[in-house]
Amino acid sequence: MTPDGVRSGDVVVSGGRVVAVGETGGRRGTADGVRSGGVVVSDGKIVPADREARRVIDARGAYVLPGLIDSHVHFRTPGLTHKEDWPHGSRAAVAGGVTTVMDMPNTVPPTLSPEAVLAKAELVAGTSLVDYAFHVGADPDRPELLADIDPGVAVSAKVFMAGHHTAPTVVRDPGQLDKIFAAAAAGRVRLVLHAEDDAVYALLDRWRGAPVRHRDYERYRPRTGPISAVAQVVRLVERHGTAAHVLHLSTAEEADLVTAARAAGLPVTFELTGHHLSFTDVDTRRLGAKTRLAPAIRQRADQDRLWEAVRLGEVSSLGSDHAPHTTEEKCRPVPDAPPGLPGVQELATAVWTGMRERWPDESPDVAMTRLVRHLAEEPAALFGLRGKGRLEIGADGDLVVFEPDHRWLFSARDVRAKCGWSAYEGWTMAGRVRTTVRRGEIVWDADTGTFGSPTGHWVR
Repeated sequence: MTPDGVRSGDVVVSGGRVVAVGETGGRRGTADGVRSGGVVVSDGKIVPADREARRVIDARGAYVLPGLIDSHVHFRTPGLTHKEDWPHGSRAAVAGGVTTVMDMPNTVPPTLSPEAVLAKAELVAGTSLVDYAFHVGADPDRPELLADIDPGVAVSAKVFMAGHHTAPTVVRDPGQLDKIFAAAAAGRVRLVLHAEDDAVYALLDRWRGAPVRHRDYERYRPRTGPISAVAQVVRLVERHGTAAHVLHLSTAEEADLVTAARAAGLPVTFELTGHHLSFTDVDTRRLGAKTRLAPAIRQRADQDRLWEAVRLGEVSSLGSDHAPHTTEEKCRPVPDAPPGLPGVQELATAVWTGMRERWPDESPDVAMTRLVRHLAEEPAALFGLRGKGRLEIGADGDLVVFEPDHRWLFSARDVRAKCGWSAYEGWTMAGRVRTTVRRGEIVWDADTGTFGSPTGHWVR
């Protein structure tokens, strides 16, 4: 039941601009899948529009989107729940229009086996407002696990090619990395990769030591690290045929490499984060630790190339890399301050804001189609999330009512993540998530500031 007693799923959303890209296979750069109308949800599923419902959500002046998918979050359970947990993380998600998340394995202990995934699922059950799936961690000491993993447990495995404060296992040995790619290909497991070359950074650190100011961080973790790593990934994909998804690209050269590899027929794709689209190294001089990331925030020319990848449809997914730390942790001396920041709540609105600022003359329907493609349709297809990412009969009743012209100031009072801070504080956002519906239940209502019930399901 929803808080006001309406039966879950007994909902119709009417009067909006429905973004149903999957209905027509809308071409990139067009708005073929946008139409006026409504969506009806019954018993958690989208049903024909001639059905009646007891609750009507008025979407006039707004878009109706499929529930968004963030395939890259760190909700910190187990072992790191002082930074974030599923009650807070999932509240941040639904406030940002996200109804499904995929959680990363770098917890304490790390999620490096099917048994560990099952144990994490037990901890999460009954605490999440969103539906969820898990990336298992690639264990360099047991790469053979990936050759025989149950797809009902995980269809993807995270590989850390460089170390940072919460990376549980870093694959530094080329032979181990080769075995992981071979095993993943045998098991038809998609690898998701934190692709930075740890050897490059170790060499630089021996030469000049650690940075002493956050404004110098990008220079101490330069573009050569990810470029070298992505080149390795492309070679291994070519050798083994492994499906690979490179996370959080930060440089123009990486975008060129992966796009060229995909054009050559290799099964390699990439993700962009809201952070790398929103901030540059100039912002880091002002915000310091708040924008310390791995990989680092880069220069304006890199950001321009990443936005071009959005415009051209080269990117496959947009992810938040939601990785909160406490204020105390972020304020440690520069060498000890962990990289990462919250972002699942801000992702869709920040990207939409960037689209409208960069391409003010573009049709809003075309821009929204792009957002839905990379934050719903393509992530669902990449990771086999059945019933997700599309507004079509029989799909899960995950909906978002998004007001494209609602301008508002994002402040610390709006932050739903447990850490209580955001790098976007002080931003004027160009759009707002008014209502989020997960399988027919209203789980976020911005007008009242209320949430639904923590009955999210494991998407298997």
